[in-house]
Amino acid sequence: MGVKNLWDILESCKKTLPLHHLQNKRVCIDLSCWIVQLHNVNKSHCAMKEKLYLRGLFHRVRALIALNCSVIFVTDGAIPAIKSSTYRRRLNPGNVLTQDEAAIKPSSIRRNTGSEFSRMIKEAKVLGNALGIPCLDGIEEGEAQCALLNSESFCDGCFTSDSDAFLFGARTVYRDMCLGDGGYLVCYEMDDIERKLGLGRNSLITLAVILGGDYSEGVYGIGRESACQIVKSIGDKAVLQWIASEGFSFVKKKKGSKKQTEDDKCNGKENAAEHKNPDGSKCPSQMKSQVLQVLDAYLRPKCHSADSNAVQRILALYPYSRSQLQHICTETFGWPPEKTDEYILPKIAERELRRFANLRSTASQLGVQLPLNEMPIKCPLSRIIKPRKVQGVDCFEVSWEEMDGLETSIVPADLVERACPERILEFQERRAQGKKRNNATSRPRKLEKTQLLGQIDQKLQDLLLEIDRETSTTNDTTSLCGSVSGDDDDIGQIQLVDPGIQSHYTWNSNCVKKGGDFTYGITSCQKSIISPVSSEDEVIDLTSPPPLQHASRNSKHLEDNVQCIDLIELSDSDNDMSSPEHTRRARELRMFIAGIKNTY
Repeated sequence: MGVKNLWDILESCKKTLPLHHLQNKRVCIDLSCWIVQLHNVNKSHCAMKEKLYLRGLFHRVRALIALNCSVIFVTDGAIPAIKSSTYRRRLNPGNVLTQDEAAIKPSSIRRNTGSEFSRMIKEAKVLGNALGIPCLDGIEEGEAQCALLNSESFCDGCFTSDSDAFLFGARTVYRDMCLGDGGYLVCYEMDDIERKLGLGRNSLITLAVILGGDYSEGVYGIGRESACQIVKSIGDKAVLQWIASEGFSFVKKKKGSKKQTEDDKCNGKENAAEHKNPDGSKCPSQMKSQVLQVLDAYLRPKCHSADSNAVQRILALYPYSRSQLQHICTETFGWPPEKTDEYILPKIAERELRRFANLRSTASQLGVQLPLNEMPIKCPLSRIIKPRKVQGVDCFEVSWEEMDGLETSIVPADLVERACPERILEFQERRAQGKKRNNATSRPRKLEKTQLLGQIDQKLQDLLLEIDRETSTTNDTTSLCGSVSGDDDDIGQIQLVDPGIQSHYTWNSNCVKKGGDFTYGITSCQKSIISPVSSEDEVIDLTSPPPLQHASRNSKHLEDNVQCIDLIELSDSDNDMSSPEHTRRARELRMFIAGIKNTY
């Protein structure tokens, strides 16, 4: 519980921080408080049977491991003597101590190790041990041990819901932790309390005496606002001495109080240990004794000292036990080993990468710039597979080296940049080379088409020039220029023009692409002579049945497309049909076209 209403007094100092605020830090956890928090979420029998509190603890620790946050569990020891009366009241609410019980000097009370709550604590410690989390068993109060570790700078903060952690000397207290929406923390800093509220540790201890808490019942009739005003008016440095010497004399007596009543109660006629006068004060001797006990309990709690072996032991790094964790999760949650690995191994790998990043950062600060392959510790990240987005955050999917049971996972991009920027450069180079290869593989088909058109154009020009020389009726030297027209998939027409005699050849042709193959055929050819002195046009028809087709993988494509006529006969007159040269040139043209079909 802590101090009554203290969290309300500190409300203006509350901060909500993102979970990654804890990365690369060390925190100690008041394990009892965490178990109570997680158990209070669902107190049903089903929740106890399924151990939801333990599952919640697993996921909390798992999130901290990924941030390379070193965790220390701290448990409660014996119940302090000054807290014994409060403890008894909590166990038996409504009961009042008798005079004989009140006269007995209180002593520390051993906790019931056989209770259900103690069993839950043991389960949490076993789970933490499998995850590589050390546990420090406190001598008395767990939050007091956490506060000592924090005040001695053995940890960066402590998790507890007991507000009296500040009274034991804590500087940073995390009251709550949430994993939803990216994760956040509820944090209180002693620096903020001193600056905003003007309350130091001594002032908070005085407030505990006045308001009451685990160690005292407080002063009757004084609320938190009045108590704060009183403490601030005295000052943090002098307030403890003042409260120890003056007691509650600052409390005004109420009207109607009777001295006889006070004397009777002080002489033991009533339970003096539980009695409060109408003005809020006790008998001077009892009041002073109780105040001094409260001050001593907060200023000198029973804890393991900073130089003790117990404290030094928990500061070491402990590895997690994969087999032990798999066994615990199977027995407790019913998870198969693969599911346990899926939950924890990516977080373990991310933690190792953060440690490697810290090592490189430290070396850089010392002026040592070592390349990745010369680092004393091998980088756990093998290569980057591809970029990813997780909840709007830039990440990389990466592969790992020597990570038993884990091949790939997703890590933040900024972590990879800090740990091994060389891997990012390698990934960018591979991606650039891949784009070049993709562009290169997309060009050959277009180049093949262009080369095909060029070959057809050149061959036809050569053949037709020779044919024209054989069949032309004029002795003038002529030259033909030709062109092949059509798109990538269909060469529609081939034209050659004789500028000397104003004649041209028109070849109706098909060159069709289907399924990666080309079929080509010439269906007809016309030669026209355009001359002002000519009375008629000379027309050459080329018709002949196609030669027999051999069975091949292109036969189906030929049947599906335009039927091609490969036999070309050129003639100016009936007498020229038997010209050997004419026949030879036509045969060469047919062989060329057949070669194109066989190739494509």
